[in-house]
Amino acid sequence: MAGKSQRNITDIFVAAAVVIVIAMIIIPLPTILLDTLMAVNVLGSVLVLLLVIFSSRAIDFSSFPTVLLIITVYGLGLNVSSTRHILADGMKFDGKMVKAFANFVVGSSDTKGLVVGLVIFIIIIAVQAFVITKGATRVAEVAARFTLDAMPQKQMAAEQEYNSGVITEEELKQKKLDIQREADFYGNMDGASKFVSGNVKVGIFITIINIVAGLIIGVGIGTEDFSSAVGVYTRFTIGDGLLSQLPSLLISFATGLIVTRSASEQGATLGTDIKKQFSQSSLVYYVGGAVMLLIGVLPGFPWYVLIPLGAFLFYIGWRLGMLNKKAATAKAQEKGVQKASASASPQTPAATSPIAPLDPLSLELGYVLIPLVDKDKGAELLERITRMRQEAALDLGLAVPSIRIIDNISLDPSEYSFKIKGVEVGRGKIRMGCYMCMNAGGVVKELQGDPTRDPAFGLPAIWVPEKRREEAERAGYAVVDPPTIIATHLTELIKRHASEILGRQEVKAILDALEKDYPAVIKEAQEKFSLGEIQKVMQGLLVEQVSVRNMVVILETMLDYADVTKKTDVLVERVREALGRQICLQYVDTDNNDVHTLKVLTVEPSFLTKLLESRVETTTGPIAALDPALQREWIVALSGTIASVREKGFMPVIMSPSETRLLVKKSAEREIPNLVVISVSEIATDIHVEMLGEIKVGN
Repeated sequence: MAGKSQRNITDIFVAAAVVIVIAMIIIPLPTILLDTLMAVNVLGSVLVLLLVIFSSRAIDFSSFPTVLLIITVYGLGLNVSSTRHILADGMKFDGKMVKAFANFVVGSSDTKGLVVGLVIFIIIIAVQAFVITKGATRVAEVAARFTLDAMPQKQMAAEQEYNSGVITEEELKQKKLDIQREADFYGNMDGASKFVSGNVKVGIFITIINIVAGLIIGVGIGTEDFSSAVGVYTRFTIGDGLLSQLPSLLISFATGLIVTRSASEQGATLGTDIKKQFSQSSLVYYVGGAVMLLIGVLPGFPWYVLIPLGAFLFYIGWRLGMLNKKAATAKAQEKGVQKASASASPQTPAATSPIAPLDPLSLELGYVLIPLVDKDKGAELLERITRMRQEAALDLGLAVPSIRIIDNISLDPSEYSFKIKGVEVGRGKIRMGCYMCMNAGGVVKELQGDPTRDPAFGLPAIWVPEKRREEAERAGYAVVDPPTIIATHLTELIKRHASEILGRQEVKAILDALEKDYPAVIKEAQEKFSLGEIQKVMQGLLVEQVSVRNMVVILETMLDYADVTKKTDVLVERVREALGRQICLQYVDTDNNDVHTLKVLTVEPSFLTKLLESRVETTTGPIAALDPALQREWIVALSGTIASVREKGFMPVIMSPSETRLLVKKSAEREIPNLVVISVSEIATDIHVEMLGEIKVGN
């Protein structure tokens, strides 16, 4: 609440300041208030300049364009107010700030002092208008154009770092935000620099108006003589002009500094950059000192200035050389220590690590496929992989690790290989410049093409050139481009091998994330189960592609049976029953009345009895040790029934009693690994079950 209150006060203060700035142009101000506001104007300009100098990046002061506008209008408002007083009061004007500046610059009140003051004022205006402001405006224009042009490449580079695992998702979001802010900043600065140049022109105009109008009022309307009027109005005009142009000069300087800042090291300010870059070589100071000494001994030159200056440069060069030598020695000693450590352990393959860690997930590409991840050519595959990881997290509840993408010259040029912890789990071949066309049942005209198979599902397909893409779409084919082929294949591989990706470290991260909202559940679960036991249950669910996103239900179900058993297979079955609705909704059909219908196959009871009798307990859970002949009959019957169901357009789902569900699944997982088997206990009461048939073995 305190932070919010502070923000409200700040917003009110800014709003009030903006209103006062506008009011100053219209409402006459007392001279004491005018002096105060002029002092604030000078102070504000100094603070802005210091903020620019001590900012490590331009976007650290992203509000600069808005601040520039406010200060410019504020200064113009003060200029209008002071002009009103000078012209209205004449000799009686008692503005202390204006008088002080006039006396300091003009000095004496004679014509010579006025001319000197006017010349100094004109020089300041010229420097600001033709040197600082013009240069800063041009730099802002170029910086805005190049920053906007480079924005897509920077964003793709950030995406590539994220997909390679160099940065986290939060760091990716921050990088993209910084890139957007940088583009907005330089785009705004391109226009904001015009405020400064406009302010200079208005300052010149107001100065001329002050002098001319002052002479008209003093001589034509008043009773003053010409020389007296010139002295008074010119003196006050010079003081007022300098007082308004000094803050403007500081702001112009700050504008030039902020738009000319190049990329620096993290946290480096302008002073740090200058110090580092001016201390790179001592030779520069030796040569500079020698030049000063040479000029100092020439006749007519002030040797008492040049020779000490040359000696000082020699001292700086010597001092800098000593510091660089000390730094080089320390670096060499550090390398020597590292080398000695490495030689003391010859069996260690790397000096920095006793092992060569494997990438959790990696995608290796043949050189022909490199353009798919090349940021200069769109890097379409990187974007698809990012979306695929996000979708997998939602579907499976598993935060998929970053996928490292590398080229592999040992692969066929058009091949790619996907590995989990260094072990290949999938491979495919892509034809660049071609599209994969699959018959999804809606083909009205057969096309000729090079036959192939979809790597994700093994469906028959053909390759057609890019120029025939529209023809294939009109013919009713499902047309897929290379990035989508690879991304879809990776998605299926991750789903099939999700249990291998989930390790103890990932489980610990999930529990830590949940502990904030469900401390009681996490605490009790960690007391009753080890990290490995929780991991095994989660892996048992992922093996059959059951999402573990609802971790609270999973842990609470495990805790309900913690005092009864800690056997993984039993706990997995109980958790599946708790997640029954979630599992069923993956396979149901929904009609117009929102009735969920689950179409299932059943297995004849006599075979289930034999399956239950063949149950054998192993260290990894129960298995069905069927007689080989019966096993063959079972697989033949199962395969035939599944094929007939698929021909009718249905997804084969087998329903079994709870005690045999796992045995049915395991008895067929080698021949039919993706077989879906659910138990009667997993089916929610409001889901309608429709029987498609019964699997009969040996008939």
